[in-house]
Amino acid sequence: MNTPPDPHGPHDPRRPYGASPADGPPVLIGALVPLTRPGWVAAGRHLLAGLDLAAREVNEAGGIAGRPVELVVRDTAADPARAVAAVDELAGLGVVALAGEYHSVVARAAAARAEALGLPFLCSSAVLDALTEGPSELVARIAPAQSHGWRVYADFLLGAGHRRIAVAADPSIYWASGTGILRERVTARGGTLVEFDLPAFTPEGLCEELAADGATVLLLLAGHPDPVVPVVRAVRRDDRLAGVLIGAPAGQPELADWATMLGEDGAGVPFLRYLPDHLGPLGARVGAALRERLGEEPSFVAFEGFDTVTVLAEALRPHGAEPAGSTGAWPSVEVEGTRGPVRFSRTPGIGVWQWAWAPVQVADRDPAQPGRFRVLHTA
Repeated sequence: MNTPPDPHGPHDPRRPYGASPADGPPVLIGALVPLTRPGWVAAGRHLLAGLDLAAREVNEAGGIAGRPVELVVRDTAADPARAVAAVDELAGLGVVALAGEYHSVVARAAAARAEALGLPFLCSSAVLDALTEGPSELVARIAPAQSHGWRVYADFLLGAGHRRIAVAADPSIYWASGTGILRERVTARGGTLVEFDLPAFTPEGLCEELAADGATVLLLLAGHPDPVVPVVRAVRRDDRLAGVLIGAPAGQPELADWATMLGEDGAGVPFLRYLPDHLGPLGARVGAALRERLGEEPSFVAFEGFDTVTVLAEALRPHGAEPAGSTGAWPSVEVEGTRGPVRFSRTPGIGVWQWAWAPVQVADRDPAQPGRFRVLHTA
């Protein structure tokens, strides 16, 4: 499989991804990224931009034990089987570790295969609590666990006075997990959560059910752009639902393609984003570089990508970039990331080494200016 195009312009085929001219054999890191549909391509583009920028900065600082980092990029396309095949291929190419991935179900499949092969994997963006079947010494995660972030989201809704909350979800272990987290939090505080099986309804049919139910919130737990975009349009155009808040806890409104497709209809939709209220000097510098590369405001996904390679390089450095030597390295790693100090620990109920926690915000696009974000709640 050919390496995909550079996310920030034409790629010189003589230069490996993330590598600057250097002597010695490169340290190969496999990068798993959704770059084609049905994967969320916009998220993959931001993730790859962050991974690549960090690799270049690692190389400018001397690489790993004097050896340049080279990203070997593979497109997962939101397909677990394709991700497993990519892990096998990357292992055969001699990568010393894996980085990246956005989609939780895909990351879970990749993590299982990486563990079976004895290959360290630092996951960038997938939040599913059960990223591995049980405790793992090889797998770690930058993103906060779903149980943490989605409880914050539930608290935001309850704090805003919502007590009857509707969830329209596609079938998936990720969406089912999110629904369970929300239900537990909402019902424990005296609220009610009702579920709609999204594939069973047309957008207009869902509007009929929602109008009859009386819920004041509709949470869309489904893929972007389909089926989420048609549902948002239908709800916005139904006068009976003018007072219903649309929510997207998985973060769909963060990326620019949401605003491009929905315009004003996409504003005022609260979502989870993993950024602090104010970036420090490192985050501000990296944000400016990412903005130049992407040609748009970098999302939290791009920052996750940058932090992933920065942390992974630090984990590999003391062991001479040997994969076997990286086993057990996670608890000793401490790195200044773009969004705060990154260190890993064991979190109850989560099998991977976890950064607990990245900053968590609930934000939306300002209805008065959809290109501008408003922070509604901070954990």
